[in-house]
Amino acid sequence: MTFDDLLNIIKNGESRTLELKKTTSELKDGMHTACAFLNTDGGWLIFGITPVSNKTIGQQVNDSTQREISQALSAIYPQIDAHIEYVDIPANTNNKIIAMHFDGWVWGKNTYTYHGCPYYRVESTTKEMPREMFEERLKAVKPQFFAWERQKADNIRIEQLNESRIRGAVRLGVEGGRMYPSANTESIDSILSKLDLLTDGVPNNAAAMLFSTTVSGYPQFQMRMARFYGNDKNSFIDNQRAEGNFFDLLDAGMSFFFKHLSLSGIIKGFVREEHLEIPAEALREALINALCHRQYEKYNLTIGIAIYDDRVEIESPGIFPPQVTAENIKQNHISYPYNPTIASVLFKTTFLESWGSGAKRIMDACKRQNIPEPIWSVNGGFILVTFPRKNVTKNVTKNVTKNVTKKLSERQSKILVLLQQNNENTTTTLAQIFGVTRRTILRDLKELQNLSKITFIGTPSGGHWEVLQDT
Repeated sequence: MTFDDLLNIIKNGESRTLELKKTTSELKDGMHTACAFLNTDGGWLIFGITPVSNKTIGQQVNDSTQREISQALSAIYPQIDAHIEYVDIPANTNNKIIAMHFDGWVWGKNTYTYHGCPYYRVESTTKEMPREMFEERLKAVKPQFFAWERQKADNIRIEQLNESRIRGAVRLGVEGGRMYPSANTESIDSILSKLDLLTDGVPNNAAAMLFSTTVSGYPQFQMRMARFYGNDKNSFIDNQRAEGNFFDLLDAGMSFFFKHLSLSGIIKGFVREEHLEIPAEALREALINALCHRQYEKYNLTIGIAIYDDRVEIESPGIFPPQVTAENIKQNHISYPYNPTIASVLFKTTFLESWGSGAKRIMDACKRQNIPEPIWSVNGGFILVTFPRKNVTKNVTKNVTKNVTKKLSERQSKILVLLQQNNENTTTTLAQIFGVTRRTILRDLKELQNLSKITFIGTPSGGHWEVLQDT
């Protein structure tokens, strides 16, 4: 390295990848930063430059200085072979600049510590690494010891796994060319073993998540689903919870989408093609990704589906891998599955594609249907996928209340909207939504019936209200 090379490196001052120290009297603090560089994006640690003014003062370097640097570097674990440059200062030949370069961290590699403590870089600041981040990296390095999915399942035996689901998934894998045909006739024990779903001969958490017939001891095997009234969470039209394995939750989520999203059809030739307002394949892919890549060790958190008038949100407990952000997820990227065992099984059984192509397939499905692509974001420990939608309720309200605004109250008009969207709404549910008594709702329903806006279908114990088409 020449002196001009050095000046080019430091010209913009300290940053995420550059730390300046006046002398090696700050060597210990410098090693904290060296460790942080190794655990983040790499960078230069340079001694002999004043941080604020960028003045190149240098220092004298002798055998004692080099030994001190060597001893300090030896406290970094795992051991590294640091590249050190001693750069002459043209204006002061007695002093040298000491420049050390450290390579950045790679996902799946060991996390570095200095005197037993890990550090990482946040902009131009060196900080101790949070425990959660350190544990995530441990799992990536040695999943067989630390990953939740590889731990033995609590009180779940092979007999408590859904054999029908296992056989059906294997059949799809064989038909898709991702599993050998002989898998169709293998024993359940053999299939589970080859899919890495057994740990020491018993089902692991990955097996429980995918195929278990019981959710006892697994509160994270639940999913929240709600259709809210309007664009916030103040009141809801439908509020449900589902529980079960991967397939149970996938089925429940897709059924909820079909229940509350608009369905339209077009005739192509002699065939009628029906489309959900948001492509079913896009919603399915997003939900599969949420189920596959969530942080299951966070047992008190659950996946959520929220449908509003203007959007649909799927939220999953977790974080993006270091190489992926909410901004670049739409670009081509390598796959970094949080639960590689679960992801591998879903890939082999054709429920999941590899190579980080999920976001692209979601966007392609939206593009084919000529609707806006979704937005990825992170909020409070959850990854959110948000699909914009047309404000259905406003349109429905406009149609329902046309020419009847003089006869109906605002609450009665909204009741028509709610019943048109979900005729299973009960008087109790409607009372909760509007914050009134059941008697008030019953009075509103009676008036709507007298105005021929609704009719009651079925028996008092098992019937429902239905909005008449001519309203």
